[in-house]
Parts: sequence; C-alpha cells; structure tokens
Amino acid sequence: MNMNSSFGISASALTAQRLRMDVISSNIANAETTRASVVDGKAVPYRRKMVVLSPNESDFSSMLEAQMNGQSAGKGVKVAAIQEDQTPLKPVYNPTHPDADAQGYVYMPNVDIAKEMIDMISATRSYEANVTALNSSKAMITKALEIGR
Repeated sequence: MNMNSSFGISASALTAQRLRMDVISSNIANAETTRASVVDGKAVPYRRKMVVLSPNESDFSSMLEAQMNGQSAGKGVKVAAIQEDQTPLKPVYNPTHPDADAQGYVYMPNVDIAKEMIDMISATRSYEANVTALNSSKAMITKALEIGR
C-alpha cells in the first residue's frame, strides 16, 4: 500500500465522521423543534437526519481486481447522502401547545436522544481509530526516514 493512500483513506474517514458528528449534534439540538419548516402554510416538525457513507471506489469488482494486481485497492469513504429518517413523528397530547391539532396532539420530532448518543459514541470512536491509523502511518514514515541516515 502506498503511504500517501493511507493518509488519503484516513483523511476521508475523518472528514466523513466529522460530518456524521455534526449531523448527530443537529439532531440532538432539534429534538424538541416543532416548527422546523413550513409546508403549505403549516408548521412541520424537525425530522431526524442520517448520514449515508459509501466507498470512494465505484464497485467491488474493480477493488478486487486492483488488489489482485498488487495495486492499492482502498480509496477511502465519501458521504453519499444525508437522508431524513422516515419513521413516524411522535404524537404527544398537549392541548395548550400552540402547534396542537384539533384533537390536542402535538407531533414531536422522531429524534431519540439515547439513539443519538449511541451514534455519537460510535462516530467518536471511529474518528479516534482513524486518528490512530494516521499517526501510525506518520510514525512508520518517520522511522523509515531515520533508517536512511
């Protein structure tokens, strides 16, 4: 594996995990937002967003072929999309709320704080693992340069 490609792989993963943490933070911040946007004159609650990651390489067969030919197969990851979670909004009975419907229900965002915290821990651990891989690559290059002295 080329050392530059190891830096590129780690850098792409760091960028992707950082964006993932930003989206999770946005979800947590908007967990109680009942007026995220207006559609047809009606306030719509915030919907949870999710980051979809995909490999930078186009398909598995080209990665396999590159690896079999002794070439570097990994090219890192990229953010394919940021999608809205389509799980139903949570109805909460609160007839005094300004956004309550005729039956007294307010539709709250589909954000589960516990799930978001688990995702945040996962993204943080992935970020830390990629920082460790980047530092290991840097240390190997430094030691290789010291051998040449």
